[in-house]
Amino acid sequence: MIEIRNLTMSYALERGRLEVLSGVDLDIGDGETLAIVGPSGSGKTTLLLLLAGLEQAQQGKIRLDGADLAGLDADHLADLRRDQLGIIFQSFHLVPSLTALGNVALPLEIAERQDAGKRAAAMLERVGLAERGHHYPSQLSGGEQQRVAIARALVHSPRLLLADEPTGNLDLETGARVIDMLFELNAQSGSTLVLVTHDEQIAGRCGRVLRLHAGKLVETAKHALPA
Repeated sequence: MIEIRNLTMSYALERGRLEVLSGVDLDIGDGETLAIVGPSGSGKTTLLLLLAGLEQAQQGKIRLDGADLAGLDADHLADLRRDQLGIIFQSFHLVPSLTALGNVALPLEIAERQDAGKRAAAMLERVGLAERGHHYPSQLSGGEQQRVAIARALVHSPRLLLADEPTGNLDLETGARVIDMLFELNAQSGSTLVLVTHDEQIAGRCGRVLRLHAGKLVETAKHALPA
């Protein structure tokens, strides 16, 4: 599903450059669940943005389902995200002027799907928010907003789901419920899941765990993670 070769990314600082990715190589199989862990500032989110085509690496290649991201223009990258990617952010990024139903339907409406409303309503029901479809984000709790964001990310049955610290703005109990639902829905859809987190317990639920340190990815044995 994903092939990464010699991926390099750095940012300019007042004194020199900060290298967050240094010659990263990685293969991720179709249907795999993969966690990327590491401290804040280690480059986890940067890697996710590169996978989504929202940033462009200074060096190296990313192939997503055979497509070289560097060879796609802005329109084709937008089409790829619309058709094949689902992205869940820590900060929800819901459209405040749209209801929960409108937010979930948005990717389908952009794709001009005639069944957008019906599919969005069914997805809201799957995340337990059927009765909240006509509420706006400001009328929802943090956990409800994140469930809307998950429904929006999965409503178009993406091949690849990218999740960036999806429980970072939630309390422990709500976060645990959201993570349970995320893994359940992803297993049902059969999509590939790449999850960025600093939570070792959440990471341990994935099939593979990679630790990002000093710009390099190192695979972590599952038994080495906290229970």
